[in-house]
Amino acid sequence: MKKLKIDIVSDVMCPWCVVGYNNLDSALGQLNEQLEASIEWHAFELNPDMPIDGQDMREHLMEKYGITEQQSDQNRQNIIERGKESGFDFQFSEQMRMINSFDCHRLLTWAKDFDKQTDLKLALFKAHFTDNLPLNEHKALLDIVKSVGLDPEQAEQLLNSDDLKQTVREEQNKMHQMGVSSVPTFIINDKYAISGGQPVEAFKQALTQIAEEL
Repeated sequence: MKKLKIDIVSDVMCPWCVVGYNNLDSALGQLNEQLEASIEWHAFELNPDMPIDGQDMREHLMEKYGITEQQSDQNRQNIIERGKESGFDFQFSEQMRMINSFDCHRLLTWAKDFDKQTDLKLALFKAHFTDNLPLNEHKALLDIVKSVGLDPEQAEQLLNSDDLKQTVREEQNKMHQMGVSSVPTFIINDKYAISGGQPVEAFKQALTQIAEEL
């Protein structure tokens, strides 16, 4: 059994991050007799300057990428279809907002100490993209924390303090210095990088090739 260390650089606001993770997870499941992987998530903010109230999702993406409403609809449909293929249910609504995800990253950093990072990350993806919950509100975040078996009182103390702010900023700086400029980025054994929401077969091929070199 060969062991892989997989570091995933990601933002909760990124739909391709959950598609990519689900496809990676499927690939690992198909290779489970050959490979054993340990996974750790790392912070990356797509919109670090976003105010806490956020911005209308469609408006934000149209402004950021210079696309029309029709192109926005096409992009959403593409993401919905790729999501279904990966086993994720995207439910885009006109009320969705692009928010500042810094507190989400603080909670994810905290969750690592309890081996709950992946559970919390997937719960945050579902809350945002399927349930359209406001991840810029503490009550929503605390409910999600509780749903994965973490202590909401500890999480509330964290959110109401400056704890882990510097840790998250340092981690983001480290990712930028490593050359990570987009998400998702999957770093394998500190040596290889796979970018984007790749299909299952692409992950299988890349992981198999990397394992052969071990």
